[in-house]
Amino acid sequence: MLRVGMLTSGGDCQALNAAMRGVFKCVTLNSKEPVEFYGFEDGYKGLMRGRFRLLTEEDFSNILTVGGTILGTSRVPFKTIHDPDENGNNKVAAMKQTYYKLQLNCLVVLGGNGSTKTANLLSEEGLNVITLPKTIDNDLWGTDMTFGFQSAVDIATRCIDEIHTTANSHGRVFIVEIMGHKTGWLTLNAGIAGGADIILLPEIPYDLKNVVDVIEKRDAAGKRFTIIACAEGAISKVDAKLSKKEYRKKLGNYEFPSVSYELADQITKETGREVRVTVPGHTQRGGTPDAYDRVFASRLGAEAGMLVLKQEYGCMIGYKNREMVKVPLKDVAGKLKTIDPKAKIIKETRLIGVSFGD
Repeated sequence: MLRVGMLTSGGDCQALNAAMRGVFKCVTLNSKEPVEFYGFEDGYKGLMRGRFRLLTEEDFSNILTVGGTILGTSRVPFKTIHDPDENGNNKVAAMKQTYYKLQLNCLVVLGGNGSTKTANLLSEEGLNVITLPKTIDNDLWGTDMTFGFQSAVDIATRCIDEIHTTANSHGRVFIVEIMGHKTGWLTLNAGIAGGADIILLPEIPYDLKNVVDVIEKRDAAGKRFTIIACAEGAISKVDAKLSKKEYRKKLGNYEFPSVSYELADQITKETGREVRVTVPGHTQRGGTPDAYDRVFASRLGAEAGMLVLKQEYGCMIGYKNREMVKVPLKDVAGKLKTIDPKAKIIKETRLIGVSFGD
C-alpha cells in the first residue's frame, strides 16, 4: 500500500486544486500498488493536530477550474515553528507523530517560501517530502515560475485596465496598490500589461521628486491622468536609508494604511493634484485559475506524482528554461527570488517610457 499525505500551506491562490488533482491522478493512474491519499486540513495545522480525511477520486472531480483549496490552508510562521503550540506541544514532534501514525510513504506540500522552509525542516527530520511552488508573488528561488502568479497578474492587470477610463474622465492620478511585500514580480508584470506610467517596486527605491516630475511632464503634454502601479512593499529612497529597526518603528507608528496612501498624500501636497488609491487586495488571490495556471499546475502535479512513484524525496518541482526540474529543498529554503534592477525586463520597460521613480 502506498500512502501519500498532501497539504496546502500559507496564503491561498489559484490552481491549488489543479495541482493537487495532478498529483492524485498521476499517482493513482500509474501506481502498481493500491494507493491511499490523506488530505490534511488547514495546512501544517492539520498535520500537527491530526486533522485529515481520506481523499477519493470524487474529491478531485470538477476542481480543475475551482480557485482556493479544497483542503483549506493557514499560516504557521517558520520563525515560530520551534515554539510550543497553544497547548504546549512541540509542533515539529506533533507533525512527525501524525506522519508516522498514518504510516505515510511521503508528504506532498503545496506552498511558498515559509512553507518550503518548514518542508525542508521536516525533510531534515527524516520525513519524505516533496513540494510544489505556490505563490502569486513568484518569489520562490529555484523556479522561473510559480503557479497562481499568472492568474494574479491577470486580475491585477484588469484592475489597472479599468482604472484608465475613470482616471481619464476625472483627470486624476491613480495609485493601484498591488500585492508583494518583498518582491515586485506581480506589480512589474501587471504594470507593464496594464500600461501604467510609473511602476514602484521593493527592489528599486523611488524618489518622490522623480515621481512628481513624471506627473507634471504628463500634465504639460496634455495627458489628463497618470497611473502608478505600486507594490505593497515599495519603498522610498529616504526610507531605504533607514535601518530595519528604524523602518519597523516607522511602520509601527504609521498614520497611513499603506505606502500607497502616504505617496498619495505627498503627491497632493507637491502638485495639488487629486489622487486616488485603489487596492484590489485579496481579489488577486481569488477566483478561477486562468488557462496558463491550469496547464502549469497540472504539469507540476504530474511531475510531483512521478517523484512519489520513484521514491525521490527532499526536493521541489521547479520550472527552469521551459522545463520541469527537480530542485533540492535545502537549496530552496530560505532563499528569495527578487528582481535585479539591472535585469533586461527592467531595461526594456524603461525603453517604452515607463518610470520606476528612481
